[in-house]
Amino acid sequence: MSSSSPVLGHRLELDAEEAGTRRRVLDLIAGDGPVSAAELANHLDLTAAAVRRHLAALEGDGQIAVHDGSTPGPARRGRPAKRYVVTAAGQAALSQQYSELASQALRFLAEVGGAEAVRDFATRRVQELEQRHAGAMAEAGADLARRAEVLAEGLSDDGFAASARPVPGAAAIQLCQGHCPVQAVATEFPELCEAEARAFSRMLGVHVQRLATLAHGGHVCTTNIPILPARRTDHGDAVS
Repeated sequence: MSSSSPVLGHRLELDAEEAGTRRRVLDLIAGDGPVSAAELANHLDLTAAAVRRHLAALEGDGQIAVHDGSTPGPARRGRPAKRYVVTAAGQAALSQQYSELASQALRFLAEVGGAEAVRDFATRRVQELEQRHAGAMAEAGADLARRAEVLAEGLSDDGFAASARPVPGAAAIQLCQGHCPVQAVATEFPELCEAEARAFSRMLGVHVQRLATLAHGGHVCTTNIPILPARRTDHGDAVS
């Protein structure tokens, strides 16, 4: 058993190196695509055969595809080189990698600073959201329905695919977010969702209630916004 351990360890090292190189190829295609195998090989200092192996694997996984548009530059004789772009599946794979990196960073923050440090980070993150959309919210005026629409538009610009719609038969509006760029991270750190809901309360001027989140099994993130106004606290939060 012990004699095979060095061999197994070497194999794992090779697998990790191979996976790392494949991620670099995918990153480069995402940033520079449409790009050819020769351009990738030159940029990554790899052999053409090595690049083609990674391209074949990524294409087999559905993460890249051959670009069917015209190639830039002067026309050339002969068969044109294949140029690759990242697919939706490839973009999802990249997002998953970045989410894991963010989760690792928050785990480290929790280890060295405790739960309070994670809450402070979540608060700082939504403060940036509030500042980013402060001008648009101010222009929206006092009408709560309009403010909810403007908030939804701002969240959509941030990648949350948001909408605001009245609740039939109720004095309320539902703010729905069909996508969450930090869903994988928020699954492990619900502090992100909690801080976001508090930010919505401050931005809208009423106490809102989070009904469901993508991070915890909902098909959308749903926030209930009562139309009846609520009293603001001295800290800017709204209470019933």
